[in-house]
Amino acid sequence: MPEQTAYRFSLRMSERGSVVGIGDGIAWIQGLPSARLDELIGFEDGSTGVVFQLGKELLGVILLSQAHGVNAGMSVQHIGRKLEIGVGDALLGRVIDPLGAPLDGLPAADPQQLHPLEADAPPIIERDFVKAPLYTGCKIVDTLIPIGKGQRQLIIGDDGVGKSALALDAIINQQGRQVLCVMVLIGQPRASVSGIIEALRTTGALAYTVVVVAEANALPGFRYLAPFSGCAIAEHWMRLGQDTLIVYDDLSRHAQSYRELSLLLQRPPGREAYPGDIFYLHSRLLERSTVLSKTYGGGSMTALPIIETRQGELSAYIPTNLISITDGQIYFESKLFAAGILPAIDIGRSVSRIGGKAQHPAIKAASAHIRLDYLQFLELELFARFGARLEASVEEKLRRGRQLREILKQDRLQPLSELAHLAWLLAYSEGLLIDVKPEQAAGLVARIQTRAPSFQLSLDSPKSQWLTMLQQVLADKP
Repeated sequence: MPEQTAYRFSLRMSERGSVVGIGDGIAWIQGLPSARLDELIGFEDGSTGVVFQLGKELLGVILLSQAHGVNAGMSVQHIGRKLEIGVGDALLGRVIDPLGAPLDGLPAADPQQLHPLEADAPPIIERDFVKAPLYTGCKIVDTLIPIGKGQRQLIIGDDGVGKSALALDAIINQQGRQVLCVMVLIGQPRASVSGIIEALRTTGALAYTVVVVAEANALPGFRYLAPFSGCAIAEHWMRLGQDTLIVYDDLSRHAQSYRELSLLLQRPPGREAYPGDIFYLHSRLLERSTVLSKTYGGGSMTALPIIETRQGELSAYIPTNLISITDGQIYFESKLFAAGILPAIDIGRSVSRIGGKAQHPAIKAASAHIRLDYLQFLELELFARFGARLEASVEEKLRRGRQLREILKQDRLQPLSELAHLAWLLAYSEGLLIDVKPEQAAGLVARIQTRAPSFQLSLDSPKSQWLTMLQQVLADKP
């Protein structure tokens, strides 16, 4: 036998199973006794699936791709690896499905390497304190409910009140800030997906963003895997020392997909028919978002999970689970939305537990009393409706509160810089707008915000220089 041929006759053994049932994206497999959870399984026709449940007699497998159609009796074998997705800079600007296949009509990206969808969260020894701000461009969020890099801030509220618009503004505002973004769209209709992608493309934000899409008509397995795929992509950059932002829109549909899979796999249902490990599902996902210490690269992954409520019910099962996992929440109130107060953020119910430590000292000092003043105004406004005669000091507080409410209004897709935030904060808190009528305040503040980037000042500039520039702007005629 020539030396070039290394083939040798020997006994080879391999496990093989067979399909005993198929339906609703789930295949029941008999055999393969050494199969493990999250392991890839190959079918005879070239289809693939991932092991989702280990039973005493049967394996529950989620179908990921179907070449010609899986049928009962078909042979099944091990592929020998767990589910992975291609990661790297080649994905920037692309729209992909949870397995990395392109959805934008372009050729498949050539990833730098593969990263597992399921991975352990960084241990405590690898983490650092949240100490750098992440600016969303929203006046209310950046000044009163600040977010730090590596934080997990929940966006919560009823359907159609502007939650996705805030997350989209946050991504658009990262332009030029060296923050790579991942937007995960779970169970969204195609029209909504197209609108989001077009907004990212129009604003130039798609160049530093990866969009992972599992549409409403996708199999429940795809909707279940989508957030883990997006997390793996962002986690790769975080390990390389890069700051990242990931948006999960939304985890309500993700939980529903997991419930659907669990019921199809005959798992015992718990509260609201969700399986008992629904809390672990989201905790193991969101715990991967953090800021790493310099020893381990110094990267960060900031998470903005979105959750939907029904009739403003915060005490429902999934919302309470996510509130307990995250580092704060931004609550959208449907009554504010109906009244035209946009963004419809309820400042009283919103909180950022650790973002204040990352806030710039100048913005923190200028906004120190604004939150309390605004909450006091809301209480006074409620009592003023009874028609009682009010003291002059109370009337002044009400006027200032109405002025602040007009200032805080902001249109979607118009994020502001941190310089613009500091400009209007100082103008309001230092009394430069004290003689301005509430309905005129918004116009003056818009002029201030437009001129702020040209002040040749920074957040660290002395307050006196800022006040001088603001007085000049207010003295100029529009």
